[in-house]
Amino acid sequence: MPTFEAACPADHPETELPDAQSRVIADAVREALARRRMSRQALADAARISISTLEKALSGRRPFTLATTIRLEEALGLPLRVPAALPVAKPAATRHAPEEFGSYTREAVAFLEGRYLTLRTSFGQAGALFAYRTEIAWDVESARLVFREAERLDAPFAQSGTVSVPNQSGQIYLVTNFQGQYRLAMLGRPTIQGELFGILTTLFSGRGAHLTPAATPIALVPERGALADGAQYGRIEPGMACEPGYRRLLDRVRADGFAVFPGCAGE
Repeated sequence: MPTFEAACPADHPETELPDAQSRVIADAVREALARRRMSRQALADAARISISTLEKALSGRRPFTLATTIRLEEALGLPLRVPAALPVAKPAATRHAPEEFGSYTREAVAFLEGRYLTLRTSFGQAGALFAYRTEIAWDVESARLVFREAERLDAPFAQSGTVSVPNQSGQIYLVTNFQGQYRLAMLGRPTIQGELFGILTTLFSGRGAHLTPAATPIALVPERGALADGAQYGRIEPGMACEPGYRRLLDRVRADGFAVFPGCAGE
């Protein structure tokens, strides 16, 4: 591979590349970072450029220069430039989620796609459970898993958002961000039956307009087989036919160690 000095003539070190080519290079760099689980800072250090220069080029705030591109090619060990004689192809659809949601590909998280019976304790009635549907699917336009809730007794409060699957923690996060207000379900990896167990943190609507932070166990169970035939939604009260089975599922959050509640009764 040619050295930086040989590849980049001294009289054109800061030649700016066309916008279309800069976008193609930015996509290629982001994909290389995701595949290698490499941070932007690490790449900037390896390429001997500032992190500010790299961030501005990747975000489109400034075009790539010839010098910067050659340094990145050497650091990554792969070509990034399209020959000038060839037309710049339209960038392919992004195949991985943004870095802030785990940089996963659709193939890596396809096992999560589907419809789930979702169970949690009822905030409004002691001893009751709350059951609704959560649908998880790949959104092509934003290149990430998204979720939405349905079959909720309180339909106006149905949530939707992004699914985050970071590689390091081993957890799965259903994240709702509405004008800076967050709601989060933190779930363990699926069981062999595809069930997801964890904790929901949200706001409980109390008296009047008062909102109170609340946390509760949550279970997502795939809607298939016998469960799909008999799934029931809404407020599940003691005495209903489905209540014992639903409660056993929700109790597994604590009993099987999917989440802990230090200082609470039973701990």
